[in-house]
Formats: sequence, C-alpha cells, structure tokens
Amino acid sequence: MEDYVTPLLRQVLSQIDGPDPRINEVVSALVRHLHAFVEEVRPTEGEWNAGLDFLIETGRMCTAHRNEFILLSDMLGLTSAVDAVNNEGPEGMTPSSVEGPFHSPAPERQPGAWISNGPERERGVPTVVHGRVLDCDGMPLPGAVVDVWQANDTGLYDTQDDRQDLGNLRGLFTTDVEGRYWFRTIRPSSYPVPTDGTAGRLLDAIGRHPMRPAHFHYRVTATGYRPLTTHVFLAGDPYLGSDAAYAVKDELIREPVPRTEGWGMDGPYEEIEFDLKLVPLDWKEER
Repeated sequence: MEDYVTPLLRQVLSQIDGPDPRINEVVSALVRHLHAFVEEVRPTEGEWNAGLDFLIETGRMCTAHRNEFILLSDMLGLTSAVDAVNNEGPEGMTPSSVEGPFHSPAPERQPGAWISNGPERERGVPTVVHGRVLDCDGMPLPGAVVDVWQANDTGLYDTQDDRQDLGNLRGLFTTDVEGRYWFRTIRPSSYPVPTDGTAGRLLDAIGRHPMRPAHFHYRVTATGYRPLTTHVFLAGDPYLGSDAAYAVKDELIREPVPRTEGWGMDGPYEEIEFDLKLVPLDWKEER
C-alpha cells in the first residue's frame, strides 16, 4: 500500500498551487491526513461509498433552524478542538465553549425581562440569571451585548417545539454602566441531541449516549474585545462528565442558589450568578 499511496499523494500535492497560500496549506494538510487514513484503515469501496452517502445525507438534514454538520462536528469533539486552538487568552478570562446547532436571532429585551414566555413558564423552576461583563482586569464593560438562549424544562428549543413561539427562551441584553445584565427564565434541563439524523446514527454506532447536561448558551460582544461564545452549566447534573458535545469546563459550572425573595420574583426561585471576562482584540500571548 505504501508503494502505491506515496507516489499518488505526491502527485496530488504537487498540483495544489492556488493563489491563496492559506488555502494551499489547508487543502494540502487535509489531503495528507485523508490519504494516511486510507492507508491505515484500508476501507473497501463499499465502505468508502457508504461514508460519502453519510455526508450527503448529513447535508440533506440541514435546514434554516438545524445544522447537522455542526451537530456532527460537536459529537466528534472537533468543534471543541477548533475552539481550543482559537481562544487562548490571559489568566482569568472566561473560557469559550461550543455554540451548538440551535443558535438563531433573539429579540432585544430590557434588563430583568422574562425570556420564558411559553407553556414551560407554568411548569419550570423560576430562575434569575445575572452577572457582569468585564475585562480580564475586572473593569466593567458597559454597552456589551449579551445574547442568551436555552432549551425549556423538557429539553426543547423554540425551533424544535411547535408549542413555543420563535424567540422564546432567547434574548439580547445590553449591559449597563457597571457592566451588569440580568434576566428571568425557568431552569433548563439536560436533554438528548437530535438522534433522528446522521449524528444520532453515529452516536449509536459507537456506543455513546446523546445527552447534554443542563445549560444556558451565551454569545457576548463588546467593542474592542474578542467575541465570546460559551455556556453556563448547572452543578449536579448527571451528564457533566460525559457531555455528548465535549463542551463542559469546570470554570463554567454554577450552583443554582434557592431564594425566597428579591429580583422582583413572586415566590421561591433559583439564582445563578455568572460574570464574563472578555479578552482584548489586541491581546497576544507572551512566549
């Protein structure tokens, strides 16, 4: 096999000579790894065609509200790997995490607004989430935009659930002069990623469960700072150690605190505090 593959690989690489050096570098590396895969695994023609059909089916599963390729990337740990090499920063920064396949435009909301306005509002545990957006030295960042989204108490996002209006359990909040944000919602639950597509078939084939621990999604932007996409995970969830998307980091886990009053709430609720520290755009690691 080596005598056959090596000359072919050299021939393919010799013809990668486009005008963009970075594209040449990326495609050359991809070709080298794919040829090494073929040499190691020695797939049959039937297996190779089945793999191509799998990718075609993955593309056909994609819609305006669901990206099966993102889900597949998450389930293989590739999204977390790309995240890791692109989001280094100074000590104290809030770690980034995967975006997931269910981000969509959120309505602008006022501080303290309820983002939960569907039937889950009557079933779920009322929850107040608040914190500040800061730089890595602890200085507040007023005017930062905090984009949040979550699943409901049964593990469904608005785009998956006909009983929810689009925009439910989502919100865009702007921080005040002290960098503060807050909103009211219900506690999310752990949930299985969609298993009716190619990502689900892959998880089943390799013997992995499809569960994600309960979490909130964040995307935070502020002028002069690197955009941050991350999660808040709820302490005590049984899937923290085996997240199907490999996205859990210890710094992102928070313990909901039971409360009986405050924050304009009527009756018992849970409180979650989560500050976010952003990295300046011009940050460079000292080596």
